Amino acid sequence: MAEPLRIALAGVGTVGAGVIRLLETNAALVAARAGRPLEIVAVSARSRTKDRGVDLSAFDWVDDMARLPERDDVDAVVELVGGADGAALTLARNAIRAGKGFVTANKAMIAHHGLELAEAAEAGGTPLKFEAAVAGGIPVVKGLREGTAANSIEHIYGILNGTSNYILSTMEKSGADFADTLSEAQRLGYAEADPTFDIEGVDAAHKLAILAAIAFGARMDFDAVETEGIARVRAADIAQADRLGYVVRLVGTADCEASDGETLRLLQRVKPCLVPKQHPLASVTGATNAVVAEGNFSGRLLFQGAGAGDGPTASAVVADLIDIARGEAGPAFSVPVAQLAPMEKAEGGDRTGRTYLRFTVNDRPGVLAEMTAAMRDADVSIESLIQEGRVEEGGEVLVAMVAHEGPERNVARALDLLRDSDSLTAPPLTMQIIA
Repeated sequence: MAEPLRIALAGVGTVGAGVIRLLETNAALVAARAGRPLEIVAVSARSRTKDRGVDLSAFDWVDDMARLPERDDVDAVVELVGGADGAALTLARNAIRAGKGFVTANKAMIAHHGLELAEAAEAGGTPLKFEAAVAGGIPVVKGLREGTAANSIEHIYGILNGTSNYILSTMEKSGADFADTLSEAQRLGYAEADPTFDIEGVDAAHKLAILAAIAFGARMDFDAVETEGIARVRAADIAQADRLGYVVRLVGTADCEASDGETLRLLQRVKPCLVPKQHPLASVTGATNAVVAEGNFSGRLLFQGAGAGDGPTASAVVADLIDIARGEAGPAFSVPVAQLAPMEKAEGGDRTGRTYLRFTVNDRPGVLAEMTAAMRDADVSIESLIQEGRVEEGGEVLVAMVAHEGPERNVARALDLLRDSDSLTAPPLTMQIIA
């Protein structure tokens, strides 16, 4: 058998420990599939003394992870530290500059700096792999880059954040509101102590930007992703969706269009949506991720599985290492960076569809008339309208509407007409309804 692929591992947290356990447990299987053994030779992390549940005594300890690529006994570097910039980015640049294959689970770094890193990797013929950066153990990056390589992808969308999905599906079962469900998710370890990136949609937006670049051959543009999280979704919204035959999910979606027959425009958005109960995404509950890709010849493809965790993410990391051991070093984003197309941002207002709107209003005469007048003036046709409960006179009530199919810009215009209304006690919530 060929000489081993010698690996330096930066970051020995949950996923890093999982990589060590996987390589120990499946050593013979991995070697057979890679055509050579995979061996960790050096590790680096913040603390040398922390108990991580794995034996690190067989590996050299390096205090400065940025120097791992300098070692002559290292062929590939794995980064599991996290963060868009700082130590992780320095390590990535050093590894690629040194011609060492680079594997990362860092979606923020790839979303912000992936094109720079991919261009440098191409110039040096160095592998850059990031399967674990999107949807944990689900092989969606490889699926898009290789499995659907013969297709023109028309639409890609999915549930890309397990924490948000856990919260929404738990609210669905329990009837509890957002704040209580988030607290419980933190207690159980499904949400971080600081869950901002998850519940505000930023984590999902990082992943969507990466998928869009691969699927559509677009230059990555994270700043163009329209992002809205789930913190304003109430138990009443979920109950209302259920009555209408839907569930609420945080969905990332991307597609491109030729606005004038030539200019490509890319729509990227992460928003809570109403999903029909019979749709494949409706059955995705808990911390599971799922991605739907629609190709012009393959049709609809569904990738579903664990979106995080030591085992699934370690599985994706080692799959990338196996590719490197085999000598596979194609373009990180399916085509060379120079061939990725700069696409203008598509305006969501140009899209048509049905919309769920929820208003929190003062319970007083004339409020409904004011709201329906705004809808009329903006050319929004109301399919249904429900006032949720009734409290004491002068209190607050929820009013939920479903608008008939129409341009999203009309809904935005209606909300603009109501912006300064003293009848509203909180900003309205809108959710697109997935067909």
